[in-house]
Amino acid sequence: MSCWMPGCPALSMCRGLASLPITCLERAKDLKTRLGILLHKPGLGHGISSKLQLGSRQRDSSQEVLEWRESFDQLLKSKSGVNAFHTFLKTEFSEENLDFWLACEDFKKTRSKTKLASKANRIFEEFVQSEAPREVNIDHETREITRKNLSGATSACFNEAQAKTRTLMEKDSYPRFLKSASYQDMTKQATSRGTSKRSHT
Repeated sequence: MSCWMPGCPALSMCRGLASLPITCLERAKDLKTRLGILLHKPGLGHGISSKLQLGSRQRDSSQEVLEWRESFDQLLKSKSGVNAFHTFLKTEFSEENLDFWLACEDFKKTRSKTKLASKANRIFEEFVQSEAPREVNIDHETREITRKNLSGATSACFNEAQAKTRTLMEKDSYPRFLKSASYQDMTKQATSRGTSKRSHT
């Protein structure tokens, strides 16, 4: 409800918001998003499982969901597996690792040398450089090697950093994803669908 009267609380609040720097408003939006995720996370991910289950019903075969637990490679080969893993990583505030890995995969497909150089700088600034907005957890030596690789950017310039990030996800986040309520619910559904299909044949 708008208010034109002098001294109206709503009007003064709007003026107060308008005077805030853009960075404050962006941080507030980001905080709201993260709080929203946490509020929908009773019982370690049960609230999120509904989103993942909806996606799995629409896109995944029962077999594909069960294959994700065979190896991290199987998970990364599946588009819906990557989506489910990404949703899980958001609950741990570590989705930048997967986003960096995906950005590197896309980067390797770039053919134009001009685009290769500009993409390399963009990826480095967003994920690799010290205090980057979405800095991935790699050691100083790997960061410096990657920085040097930028001077003559090739499709392989992020290989070492990408490999370190992948290993971190495989050893750390992936086992937790397999134990999460979200994935457990998906495997139960996948198993029951597989059983019902066999019983109808």
